[in-house]
Amino acid sequence: MVDPRLLPWIVLFAPFLASVLICLFSMKSPRLASGLAVAGILVSLAGSAALFLHHSAHGGLPAERSFPWIEIAGLSVDFGFLIDRLSLLMLLVVTGVGSCIFFYSVGYMKGDSSFPRYFASLSFFAFSMLGIVLANNFVMLFVFWELVAVSSYLLIGFWFEKPSAADAGNKAFIVNRVADFGFVLGIFYVWTLSGADGGARSFGFTHLESILPEFLAKGILAPTALVIASLLVFCGVIGKSAQFPLYIWLPDAMEGPTPVSALIHAATMVAAGVYLMSRCFFLVSGVPQALGWIAATGALTALLAAILAVAQNDIKKILAYSTISQLGYMVLALGLGSSTVAMYHLTTHAFFKALLFLGAGAVIHRLGTQDIWEMGALLKRMPVTAVTFLVGTLALCGLPPFSGFFSKDEILTLAHEHNRTLYVTALFTAFLTAFYMGRASWIAVLGPERKIKHAHGPSHGHGDRPRGEAPLVMLAPLVLLACLAAAGGFIGIPEFILGGHGHAAPLNLPVAVTSTVAALLGIAAATALFGKKGLSADPLARAPGKAYAFIVNKYYLDDLFSAIAGFFQNALAKILFWFDWNILIQKGVNGAAGATSRAASLMRRAQTGRVQDYATTFGFGFVVLAYFMLSKG
Repeated sequence: MVDPRLLPWIVLFAPFLASVLICLFSMKSPRLASGLAVAGILVSLAGSAALFLHHSAHGGLPAERSFPWIEIAGLSVDFGFLIDRLSLLMLLVVTGVGSCIFFYSVGYMKGDSSFPRYFASLSFFAFSMLGIVLANNFVMLFVFWELVAVSSYLLIGFWFEKPSAADAGNKAFIVNRVADFGFVLGIFYVWTLSGADGGARSFGFTHLESILPEFLAKGILAPTALVIASLLVFCGVIGKSAQFPLYIWLPDAMEGPTPVSALIHAATMVAAGVYLMSRCFFLVSGVPQALGWIAATGALTALLAAILAVAQNDIKKILAYSTISQLGYMVLALGLGSSTVAMYHLTTHAFFKALLFLGAGAVIHRLGTQDIWEMGALLKRMPVTAVTFLVGTLALCGLPPFSGFFSKDEILTLAHEHNRTLYVTALFTAFLTAFYMGRASWIAVLGPERKIKHAHGPSHGHGDRPRGEAPLVMLAPLVLLACLAAAGGFIGIPEFILGGHGHAAPLNLPVAVTSTVAALLGIAAATALFGKKGLSADPLARAPGKAYAFIVNKYYLDDLFSAIAGFFQNALAKILFWFDWNILIQKGVNGAAGATSRAASLMRRAQTGRVQDYATTFGFGFVVLAYFMLSKG
């Protein structure tokens, strides 16, 4: 029996060890590389399950263990683990869904020339995300936060030979660095606030959770201080969890392999922001102003992304905007004061969104296209993939009894109780979610077979339409995730998070009925528009006015950010040019040369060889000397 104190180390470092071994010994052996990667994530899954069982049987939560890491005068940082119900749930989600994606990747990436590099990067990505989950302080979390950024850069730009993939990796990395600047400021501001009473400052979550609310209650800290700290930390969430206006990197991240999209969108990178805010929820729980901003950001993100998903034809980008919208729901739940509900939806979303991405990947793998208008008749050609995709669709639409219904209903209930404007926004977003997923299902899955015009997937092209399912190693994860997406609402996720500190909210029947009706109306509208036989073009594209073009161009946010970047880049270039020409060259280089020339000209006058010049110089010197002698006397 493994010592429970060692389990966090095993969970964390098993994927890291797999990544190192792949890089050292199996870069020319694809089978060994995939075997090491799968073994690493399975060891982490087993360790996470063992931790769950141990603490379920013996209690002892939260459990914390740390070791000195950085010791400088006035600054102390530990390397440690915090095991509580929040981290246990997230460990199971990351390793469980991650294991499905690792297995799926063996089939999807088969034959790729960089197969070992893919699995080395994937294992490193899992290691980085597990570090975020286990971290017991802000500094350790931020180190792994940035490692997630590095590994996501490697995976999004995995096919770097394509300019679009390389650009997407750069875009994701740069946008997240902008957000992380605010996050870093927030970390150090929180550290400063922790010493407001004159005591030792700390980065540790447990210590901060015990002192900051007390400081606020005693008046040691002003509420404004926690508002600033909360919103600065929330900057990290805006970047990683793709909130408005920094969600622009996430759709472009679809340039990576589809299993990478599933991992990033379902259980890891984008979930990190929601997990971060849940981990340090003590910062915002007593600050209504910060909660208001967070809720508004989440609701706006959910709505805007859902609208964008309506106009997409790339199946992966439909799911990408759907992810942004669902992340908006999670952030809305945080802003409405419930990290439990946010984590509940994060968990169910991991099930059905991983399922949808992997289902889309199976279709792309077989057909070689990502355009939904080049798919169709999947129930006949790929029945298992089609059925599991439809299960994921129903869960995402929030129809009972699928998992998405229960978690989304709790968010809508919170909004209904706290803010009717946010409730109406979230309800309309639920309608849009059902509409764009109904559109995708009718065109890509239930519609007639269509001709491939531009095949570009990992297999097949030139218009051939192969029949049959993807390999078993890809189908098995789909079936498992479909079961979780269907039954995830009945396994007691909110009860586990709350433990003995509360009970899950009962089903609000009016809200549940209203949300179900909204979803059914969305599906009905999609059926009316896209369920027609012989449909070959998007009827929405014929909408009058410029609204559709505005949506297709993603609200011109990319153009706006490019213009802003170009403006500051050009302005900075002009400032530097002026400084270089006027200060460095004219004043510095040319000025020094001119001064030297003038000094030399004066010196030459003393050596002309003419008696009158010498006499003038002698006379001038005599006058100066006499002046100084007389003034001293």
